Amino acid sequence: MRIVTYGAACSLDGFIADADGGVEWLHMSRDAQAIMAEYWATIDTLVWGRKTWDMAAAMGGGGDGGSRTMRNYVCSRTLQSVRGAELVSHDPGAFVLALKQQAGKGICVMSGGHLAQALFAAGAIDEVGLNIHPILLGAGIPVVQDPGRPVSLELREARTIGGGCVYATYRVKTSRSNTSSRAKSGRAGSRARRRGE
Repeated sequence: MRIVTYGAACSLDGFIADADGGVEWLHMSRDAQAIMAEYWATIDTLVWGRKTWDMAAAMGGGGDGGSRTMRNYVCSRTLQSVRGAELVSHDPGAFVLALKQQAGKGICVMSGGHLAQALFAAGAIDEVGLNIHPILLGAGIPVVQDPGRPVSLELREARTIGGGCVYATYRVKTSRSNTSSRAKSGRAGSRARRRGE
């Protein structure tokens, strides 16, 4: 089965952007670039939230580095069409769970908190990678909105990288208790899926 990874650069207090949506505080180091290059070779699919896709498009691309082999899917209930990607207008959790069953390499979730929320609620995310920056923002866009249930993680790696950042990766734990929690959190999961952009 394909591995779905949610990754983000975030502040020490858990925000991926400040209260105004700004990310000027992000530090791009050679270490971070090397990590991304190594990871990029393990995936062939990007699943985007609408706002993240719009931001990437405004900066001059869909974020796939011009690769013709990378599949791009944009999850949105408001867009009618999207250029350079396939539009997913139905339940993003069900879509990614089905995508995991298909042949291929890893899948990367490129999103702010809402799409990640829907995918965590659906149990579709396998790994989390965070580039934690040495800054406290106090408010902003959180790494993940409430998925409606606790999500237990197992630390795989943690190391210091350039700019005083800490790179940490986690595996999402799966268990019978998590499965039963998912079944009991239908209402919260439905809310999360409706918010998936």
